[in-house]
This record gives sequence, C-alpha cells and structure tokens, in this order.
Amino acid sequence: MTRLSTLAPGSAGGGGRLAALRKLPGMKPPALDVARLDAARFAAEAAQLAGEWSLEALSRLHGSQAPDPRRSTEPPPSVHWSIRGEQRRQAGLAPEVWLHLEARTRVQLQCQRCLQALDTPLEVHQRLRFVHGETQAEQEDADSEEDVLALTRSLDLRTLIEDELLLALPIVPRHVACPEPLTASEHATAPDATEVAIAELEGKPNPFAALSALKRRQ
Repeated sequence: MTRLSTLAPGSAGGGGRLAALRKLPGMKPPALDVARLDAARFAAEAAQLAGEWSLEALSRLHGSQAPDPRRSTEPPPSVHWSIRGEQRRQAGLAPEVWLHLEARTRVQLQCQRCLQALDTPLEVHQRLRFVHGETQAEQEDADSEEDVLALTRSLDLRTLIEDELLLALPIVPRHVACPEPLTASEHATAPDATEVAIAELEGKPNPFAALSALKRRQ
C-alpha cells in the first residue's frame, strides 16, 4: 500500500497532513507522479512530498533479505520517506536544482558470524544535485560530496529511494554480540568478517556496485 502526503512549500514534517502546493487562486495543485517526477519543477516550487510503502513494494531490497522463519507471520516493515525540492540561484548562471531525500526502514539479514537472523535498520539522508547531461553528471559526481545526477523530467522516486537504501546495506552484516554463543566447531567454520568482505569486493561482483552509475541513466 502506498500513502502520500503533499506538503506545502516551506512546511516542516507533515505528520500525514495533506496540504496544497503553492498555486494560483482557483487552481488545483499540480498532480505529482512518484514514477515520473519533474525534478526541475519540483525544486522551483520548493515542493515537499512524503510517503510510506510496504517493503514488498521495493522488490530488489525485499529480495536481498534472509528472512527469519520465526517471524514469517509478521507484516512486512514499512518504508518511510520524504523528499524536498530546492532551487539555488547563482549570479549569472541558471539556478541549481536540488532534492533532499530521507528514507528509513528495517530489513532481515543474516549475521556473517553466527549465521542467525539480524534485524538491520536502514536510514539514508541524501542530497542530490541535478545537472544537464550524463557526461557533466559523471564528471562532477567524482569530486562532489553530494550525489550529482542528470536532470530529468521523469524521475522515478521509487527506484531512486530503493537504490539509496540498497547502497546503505552493510557489506558484512553481523551482530555486535551474537545472541547465542558459538561452539568450538562453529567458531572454526564460521566465516571471518574480513574474509567475507574481501571475497565480496574481489572474488565476485557486488550487486550494488553499479547502482550509482545506473541512477544517472534514469
């Protein structure tokens, strides 16, 4: 299920309130499609949008889990997110287009030390700056603290948010203290965290390594 709240420009939070975007008297606020967001217009209007999805709606993130059979009857976690547009003016230049993104959820992973279920919170706070063209985005992204993406009039927010949450997944998930002590034989066979990290980074392709590049092509 998808829940959306359209927040008035300059408002904070939202708490599920539904408000109108800035508009002329007698006009309806523009419809916002989370699958085809006009980033430049959204930023120019200093618009804000917040919503909630079921984790199942993000198929790649949902599929990355190692579910705990003991919690199979529990409903899937929610993904809470918000996005705010900003236009930064520059002397003699076109205004910069910015989006400020926040998202949070929880996923079930497998501890790489004890191989038991690991409840993992994910939270992202990302600043996105948009430029004209993929070439410029690639050139500026390498030297920028913020993510630099190619400007588009059909930005897929669901895909963008899922990408950011996938990038927030730990490379080597493990408990701070495993819930059940390992036996001597389990200690001998349990994968070492450093070896797992090296294997993932060198021995096989990381499924999330290309996400940054893919985002710029959307």
